[in-house]
Amino acid sequence: MSEIANLTRRQAAFRSSCLKVSSYAVHIDVSAAQQEGALRYPVSCRIELDYDPAAAEAGAEVPFLDYLGDSVDSLKVNGRAHDVHRAATGAGIRLHGLAAGANVVEIESRSRYSRSGEGLHRFVDPSDGAVYLYTQYEPADCRRVFPVFDQPDIKSRFRFSVTGPESWQLRSNAAEVARHQVGPGVVRVDFAQTELMSSYVTALLAGPYHMVTDHWRGAGPEGLSIDLGVLCRASMAEHLDAKEILKITKQGLDFFHREFAYPYPWGKYDQVFVPEYNLGAMENPGLVTFTEKYVFDTGATEAQHETRANTILHEMAHMWFGDLVTMTWWDDLWLKESFADYMGSYAVDAATDFTTAWVAFASSRKAWAYVQDQLPTTHPIVADIPDLEAADQNFDGITYAKGASVLKQLAAYAGAEAFRAAARQYFQRFAFGNAKLEDFLEVLEEATGKDMRSWSAAWLQTSGIPVLSAPVDETGMVQVRQAGTDPTTGAPISRPHVVRVGLFTLDGTGVLTRAQSLPAEIDPTAESGLTPVTGLQLPAAETPRVVLPNDDDLTYAKVVLDADSIDAALTYPLGDPLARATVWASLWSMVRDGLLAADRFVEAVLRLGLQIPEVSVVQSLLRQANQACELYTPASSQEDLERRFAAGLAGFIAAAQPGDARLAARRTLASLSRRHPSQLDSLQAALETEQDEELRWAFLQALAAHGRISATDLDAEIARRTTARGKIGHRLAMAARPDPQVKQAALEQAIAGTDADGVELSNDHLTATVEGFRADPHSRALGYEPQYFDALTDVWERMSQGQATRVIRGLFPGVQRLQPGQEPAEHLIAQLTQQWLEQNRSAPAALRRIVLEEEDHLLRSLRAQQAAMG
Repeated sequence: MSEIANLTRRQAAFRSSCLKVSSYAVHIDVSAAQQEGALRYPVSCRIELDYDPAAAEAGAEVPFLDYLGDSVDSLKVNGRAHDVHRAATGAGIRLHGLAAGANVVEIESRSRYSRSGEGLHRFVDPSDGAVYLYTQYEPADCRRVFPVFDQPDIKSRFRFSVTGPESWQLRSNAAEVARHQVGPGVVRVDFAQTELMSSYVTALLAGPYHMVTDHWRGAGPEGLSIDLGVLCRASMAEHLDAKEILKITKQGLDFFHREFAYPYPWGKYDQVFVPEYNLGAMENPGLVTFTEKYVFDTGATEAQHETRANTILHEMAHMWFGDLVTMTWWDDLWLKESFADYMGSYAVDAATDFTTAWVAFASSRKAWAYVQDQLPTTHPIVADIPDLEAADQNFDGITYAKGASVLKQLAAYAGAEAFRAAARQYFQRFAFGNAKLEDFLEVLEEATGKDMRSWSAAWLQTSGIPVLSAPVDETGMVQVRQAGTDPTTGAPISRPHVVRVGLFTLDGTGVLTRAQSLPAEIDPTAESGLTPVTGLQLPAAETPRVVLPNDDDLTYAKVVLDADSIDAALTYPLGDPLARATVWASLWSMVRDGLLAADRFVEAVLRLGLQIPEVSVVQSLLRQANQACELYTPASSQEDLERRFAAGLAGFIAAAQPGDARLAARRTLASLSRRHPSQLDSLQAALETEQDEELRWAFLQALAAHGRISATDLDAEIARRTTARGKIGHRLAMAARPDPQVKQAALEQAIAGTDADGVELSNDHLTATVEGFRADPHSRALGYEPQYFDALTDVWERMSQGQATRVIRGLFPGVQRLQPGQEPAEHLIAQLTQQWLEQNRSAPAALRRIVLEEEDHLLRSLRAQQAAMG
C-alpha cells in the first residue's frame, strides 16, 4: 500500500491545519450500470476550499486529495488545467497551484464498481438479473468513488447528483430536489445540499429497489416531521416486514428525542437492506444501510428480530453520536461506536417490546469483547491509530463491545441522570463539529461534579480485562477480588467498579434463585485488593449455591467462579435471565482459559442450555459448545464428545416442538456435521421435506463435505431455485467436497480472489470459497500450510484490506490437535506461524496483527487441550 493510500494521522493533521472545505458538488453517472460486465462509471467533482499556505509551508508538503479511482481525465485548479499524469499518483491527486484563500478544484474521472463492498458496490441479482448499487465508505472508501479529503475532521457540505435509469430508485443522504430527463429512459436527479458532515458517512443508492414509505411526527403541535423509507431488492419484497421495522424506527425516534433533547438534524430517514454487505449496518445520515440478512426470507428466531432492532437503534444513535458530533481522528472511534453499541441495547430495553436486550448483551456482545481483550494485540478503548490500516483493524470488540460495557459501568458509576445530562451538553456544544476524549470528559465532569480524568485513565486509557472472583475468608465473609494485568504495560489492572454481588440458592423447585444481592464499590487503591461484602450470608456447607460477583452485569470483567459455584451452575438451572447469561459467560471464559473441561461445558449445554427461555443465550451456548468440541477438546476424546453432542442435538430436535430453540439446534447440527459424520443420515432424510432455503444449503454443505452428495446434485439444487443465498451456498458446498483437486482449486481461487474463469469474486463468494475449503477435516491433509504462509504478503498487497482479511483469517490453519507430551509452542503450525512473524518483521502492522491474533487463538486452544489431558 502506498504512503498516500495508507493515510497517516500526521498527514491528516497537516491537511486539516491548512484546508477548510466549504462544499463538494459531485455527479455520478450510473446509466450504463445495467450493461453486462460493467466495470466503470464517470465522476465529476467540484470542490470549493480555503487554503492557508503559511500552515502548509510548516509541513513542507503539497496538499492532496484522496482518490482510488480508475483514471483521472482532467484536473483544474482555479480554472487552470494541470497535468493529470504529474498530479495523480497512487491513491492521491496533488493540488499544485492552490492560492491563498478561496479555491475551486474541478476533476473529471472514472471510478470502478466494487465487488468487495468497499466503495460503490455493484450486485447482479441472480434471480432476475436486476442490477443494484450502493455505497459503503467507512473508514476511508469514499475515495474509491470520488476525489475527497477522506478524513473525519474535514467536514463539508455535499451536493450530490446521479444520472441513471428513470425506473430506478436514485437516492442519497439528502432529499431529491430536481429531476431532469437526459435521454431515453434516463434521468438526472439532484439532491439538496447536506448539512456539515464527514465524507465517510456520505452515501448513494441506485437500483430497482422496492420501497415502503411512512412518516414520523414528534410530540406537540410544532413537532418535527420526518419522512421514512424502507427499501430492499425487488425480489426480496415479499419477505420485507416493513411494518415491524417502521414500528421500531418510530419507537427509536421517540426515545432518542427524549433522551438527547436535540432534534434529528438530517431531514429524511431511509433504511436500505442491501446484498453482499460487509457490515451489519452503516449510519449514513438520511440513508442508513443494513445487511440484507435482516430481511428474513428463511426461518428467523426471536433473537434475530431483537438483534435487528438493536442494529436499527444502534445506527439511529449514530445520527447524534458520530454523525452530528464526530471524532477528530480514528483514535477516538470509541466516541461513536462504544456509545452507539451501548445506546442500542439501552434503547431496545427502554423503548421496544423486546425484553432481553441486556441478556443478549451479556451473553454474546460482551463475549466478543472478552475474547478480543485477551489477545496480544489488545489496546485501550482510546486507541493509538497512526494510519488508516490501523483504523480499519480497530473496528473490533474493544471499540464496540468493551467500550459499550464500560459505558454501562459509567452510567452506574456517574448516575443515569448525570450521564444523560452530559450527552445533551455534548451535542449542544459540538454539533456539526469534531470532538476528542478531552471534550467528552469535560462535559461529564460538569454533569457529575466528579474527577473523570482518573476514571478515564483507569478505564479508557489502559488495556486488558479485569478478573473478578469472590473468595470466602476463614470467617465465612465473602469478598470481591480484582486481578489481571495490562498486557501493554505489564502493570496490574486497577479499576474502580460499582457492582452487585449476588447469592443464588436452590428453591423448592430445584432452581437456583437469587437469595441476596448486595452493592459493593471496589476501591482499586485498597492495599489488600479485597472488598468485603458485608451482610452476605452463605448457606450451610454442601448446599448448592452460586456466588456471582457481577450480579446485574453492571461492570466489564471476566468472572471466575469458585468451585462450588461451578458445580452448582453446571448441575441446576439458574432462574434469573441476566444472572444466567452472566454465569454462562463465565463458564465459557473458563473453558477458553483451560480452567473448565470442554466436555463438562458441552454436557451442561445439552442438559441445561437447551432449556433456557432466551433464545439469544441458547444460540450463543450452542455456538460455544460447537467451538469447545472443535478447538478445546483433546484428540483422544474429540470424536466421542462430538458424537455425544450430535446425538444430543438430534434427540432434542426430534423431541422439541417447532420453535426458536429447535431451529437453533438444527443450524448447529448442520454446522457440526461438516466435520463430524454421525448424523448425516438424519440430515439427508430431512432434505426430503425441508423447505427452508438456509437449512437446505446447510444440510447439503455437510453432506458435500463427506462426499455424500455429488456436484450434479448441487447443480440441480441451485437450478431449482436460483437466489443470491443459493449461489453462496452452492459455492461453499462445491468447495467443501473431499476431493484433493477440488480442495486445491478452492485454495487457489481464495488466494487469487477470482473464480475458475479468473473473474473477481465478490466478498460473499470469496468467504464462501474459504469456508468451503475449510469445511471438513480433509483440507488439513493437503499440507497447504507452506503455500498459505508464502502467499500472505502478496494477498495483502494485491487485495483490498477487507478482502485480504477474509482470506488470511479464514485460511489460517487454526484447528489443530496437541499430541500427548507436546508443548503448544512445539506444534508445527505454531512454529510455522512464529517463523513467518520472525521473517516478516517489516510486514505491514495490520497484516502482522492478524497473524498474531490467529497465532494466539491457536495457542489458546492447544493450551486448553493440554490442560484437559492433565
